[in-house]
Amino acid sequence: MEYGLKGRRVLVTAGAAGIGRTIADGFIAAGAAVHVCDISEPALAEFRATHPDHGATRTDVSERVQVDALFREVEERWGGLDVLVNNAGIAGPTAAVEEISDADWHRTVAVNLDSHFYCLTRAVPMLKASQDASIVALSSVAGRLGYAFRLPYAATKWAIVGMVKSLAIELGKDGIRVNAVLPGVVQGPRIEAVISARAGALGVPYDEMEAEYRAKASLGRMVTAEDIANTILFVCSTAGRNVSGQALSVCGNIVAL
Repeated sequence: MEYGLKGRRVLVTAGAAGIGRTIADGFIAAGAAVHVCDISEPALAEFRATHPDHGATRTDVSERVQVDALFREVEERWGGLDVLVNNAGIAGPTAAVEEISDADWHRTVAVNLDSHFYCLTRAVPMLKASQDASIVALSSVAGRLGYAFRLPYAATKWAIVGMVKSLAIELGKDGIRVNAVLPGVVQGPRIEAVISARAGALGVPYDEMEAEYRAKASLGRMVTAEDIANTILFVCSTAGRNVSGQALSVCGNIVAL
């Protein structure tokens, strides 16, 4: 598919590894100019080695000062911004509500929600100067379904959907499209850790818990990072020019968590 993304200036947070890296690689393959940030220096080093013509900055996006420095670097490198992909997030604790510490709650909110706000406040003025701007935020199917024992995570992912729907209205007059993508069970080390933690919390074997996760999707399977990246490329492309204010689940139709 021709995405019409050649030359577009893109920032992907937490973009040097995992789903974020797949998203960044997808934009690069489509001809975009990409900058990633991440907290993992080894992942950033590997990204720089693979994509020497693109940008990479070590940033903890839950820290406002570091976000400000990141956006100064992006503006110096590319002279502006056309696409922001707010991808950064953590799983947070797996525990009953009365067992969740204040520290775990605040850290999950800081990474999953505050970081999105910090990036938006810096990105939106740059995006308003673009001729074809998009914001994509990574939420989760936990942002449309209840999720027992994952309260901080689910709460932040619901909040992201609210941010996206509000901003789509606010920024529509500026021609900025704003969407959320809600991954389901994505193959890889992160979901393996989540399933393992949940299996431990409920006292069941890992294989049994993994089968339960698969069974909750109508298609009976996990999705891939490429599925997520392809959806993001579409909504940022010329083909997706009238898609805004949407919470798009890419999950094989998960009906419960």
